[in-house]
Amino acid sequence: MKRILTAVILASVAFPVAALAAPPEGFEARVEALRRATGVPGMGVAIVENGAPVLVKGFGEKRIGSGEAVTAHTIFPTGSTGKAFTAAALALLVDQGKIGWDDRVIDHLPDFRMWDAWVTREITIRDLLVHRSGLGLGAGDLLFVPRSQLSRAETVRRLRYLKPVTSFRSAYAYDNVLYMVAGQLIEAVSGQRWEDFVREHVLRAAGMRDSVTDDNDRFASADRAQPHARMNGGLRGVGDQEALDERDGLGRNAAPAGGLAVSPADMATWLQIQLAHGKLPQGGQLFSPAQGAEMWKPVTPMPIGEEPEALKLTQPNFLNYALGWTVSDYRGARIIQHSGAVFGFQTIVVLVPEKNVGFAIEINSEDGEILRGLAYELLDHYLGQPANDWPAKFAAVKRQRVAAGLAAFKEKAGKPAKSGPSLPLTGYVGTYNDPWYGDIAVTGDQRGLRIDFKSTPRMSGRLEHFQYDSFVTRFDDKTIEPAYVTFNLDAEGKIARVTMKAASPIADFSYDYHDLLFTPVKGR
Repeated sequence: MKRILTAVILASVAFPVAALAAPPEGFEARVEALRRATGVPGMGVAIVENGAPVLVKGFGEKRIGSGEAVTAHTIFPTGSTGKAFTAAALALLVDQGKIGWDDRVIDHLPDFRMWDAWVTREITIRDLLVHRSGLGLGAGDLLFVPRSQLSRAETVRRLRYLKPVTSFRSAYAYDNVLYMVAGQLIEAVSGQRWEDFVREHVLRAAGMRDSVTDDNDRFASADRAQPHARMNGGLRGVGDQEALDERDGLGRNAAPAGGLAVSPADMATWLQIQLAHGKLPQGGQLFSPAQGAEMWKPVTPMPIGEEPEALKLTQPNFLNYALGWTVSDYRGARIIQHSGAVFGFQTIVVLVPEKNVGFAIEINSEDGEILRGLAYELLDHYLGQPANDWPAKFAAVKRQRVAAGLAAFKEKAGKPAKSGPSLPLTGYVGTYNDPWYGDIAVTGDQRGLRIDFKSTPRMSGRLEHFQYDSFVTRFDDKTIEPAYVTFNLDAEGKIARVTMKAASPIADFSYDYHDLLFTPVKGR
């Protein structure tokens, strides 16, 4: 009965509480118009003001052309916004006295290793969450992108082979793999898998009844959004919106970095808890105010990129990473936020503590410009700033970026040097190993060469000659970003190593082909 009453209340557009401000006038119609104009199949929006939800609503459809409406209880995979949930799970263990933020990881995971022995000895739980380990941007993401057959424990074991690109704690570089370590640490300390601990002690304890931590529960829910992307325009992100196979998602080994599926209704609850410093809407505490403050405390300075002229006002004066959140400023206000993306879905969660306001926007496509545009539109509203039509500006910048990327891709692909290959195709056949990724197998048949990434199910396809001793992948699965594969020969004309890089200049950084260094496996 309580669930039914909650659903009835959440179905309302605005709550009749006079003390609360309202969302922007006509905001629902604005969202729906933008959704249609952008071509996003479905969206979920949650807004919380002064401790209470004022808008919790679904827009559009769960799957393009299905006619099944998104509701307040439709679950969306939310990507890296889940990092804050992993941080909250750790905060519970801190509150229980079982761990400390500055405990050394090896004191809880004795077999854990990084590339450098000193870093292995010194890296702390806090370090796992704040992207200052020395690893490069997205290092190791091919261990779960686009999918994986590796266990979380095996993935964590392989981190010892990831070579750092900067010294420890000297620079910011976003990673996902160390959140996997955090997940393993939660399991070691609590005795429960990350999935079970977060479900029981975070989601259900918070009163978040729709949301799930694993794919089995997601697929069992009838009220779930389906993934979509633009695939037929030359590069991913260009072309017509099409539905993807929801069961072809990222490897679950990386779930602690962003493996939740959350409904708009549950996002509203999460916003309430965050703004109340861990206090539950129904009474009691999820985590202590002290841990709430700790999770928002800036730790790692982040580089501030130069925004194009149209977006200059969005460029912050300070930008830092905290424990699963970024902390920045906008028009004099402190902003706590995080975005998230998994294939076919994107989400943004924003908190404005000084105004006691928070909001979350979820979409079942990869059209992130609508997320950022609406986020800044809401920020301007709650900060008393004039309207700026941010959605139109972000959309224009996105179009320019995509057009430039597509032009660069076509120019390179269309002008290969008429040279090579140096060897007959059979000379490239073999098994090659990278210490952290594992094996690839290059085979031949009557049509030419094929490549198979052995740690990744169904990541295989043709190798077409490009130029010199470089080939380009033509994966059987068209959703996988193609790569240039270059065979380097030694002085005797034998293959000494194989390197790669993404073919698309706008490929997601998680396709970290450039970090791979394969060498021939003798006798294979």
